Amino acid sequence: MALLERVSTLIRANLNDLVDKAEDPEKMIKQVILDMQNQLLQVKTQVAISIADQHVLEKKLKENEENEQQWLKRAEMAVDKGDDALARAAVERAMSCRSMADSFRQQVEDQKAQVENLKSALLKLQQKLAEAESKSEMLIAQHRRSRALKKANDAGAAAGADSNSAAFDRMKEKVQHTESTAQAAADLAADDVEGRFAALEKEQEIERLLAEIKSKRK
Repeated sequence: MALLERVSTLIRANLNDLVDKAEDPEKMIKQVILDMQNQLLQVKTQVAISIADQHVLEKKLKENEENEQQWLKRAEMAVDKGDDALARAAVERAMSCRSMADSFRQQVEDQKAQVENLKSALLKLQQKLAEAESKSEMLIAQHRRSRALKKANDAGAAAGADSNSAAFDRMKEKVQHTESTAQAAADLAADDVEGRFAALEKEQEIERLLAEIKSKRK
C-alpha cells in the first residue's frame, strides 16, 4: 500500500546524507521529523483499523464454521426423520457455509499478515523517529561546525594570499630601494673618481705651465 511505501522511504532515508545535501539542514531535519511523526500517526491509525478488520473477519469465520456445524446437525436430524430431501438441502447449506468459512479463513490470514507488516513498519518508524530526534541536534551542530570550518579555511586562504602578496610587494620595494641606493653610491663613487682625476690633471697642467714659464725665464 502507498502508506507502507512512504514509510519505507522514510525508514531508508540516510539522515547524514540529507543534512549534507540540504541547503538549509535545520529546516530539512525538522521537516523529516515532522513527516515521520505524521506518518507514524497514520500507521498507528491504520494498525488499529486493520486489527479491527481482522476481528470482524475472525467473527465472520467463526459464524460460518458454527453455521456449517448447525446445518450438518440439521441434516442428521432430517436423515433420522427419513426426510432425505430436507437432509440434502441442509447439507447444501452446510457446504455453502464451509465455502464461506474457507474464504473468510484466507482473508483472516491475509489480514494478519497485513497487521504484522504494519506493526513492523510502525516499530521501525518509531525507531527511526527516535534516531532522528536524538541525532538531529548533533547532525545540525556537526554541519554548523563543518560550515564554519570551511568559511575559516576560505578566509585563511584568502588572508594568506593577501599576506603573500603584501610580502612580495614589500620585498620588491626593498630590492628596488637597495638597487637605487647602490646605483646612487656607484654614481657618487664615479663622480668622486672623476673629480680626483680632474684635480690631478689640473695639478699636472699647472706644473707643466709653471715649468714652461721657468724655462723661459732662465
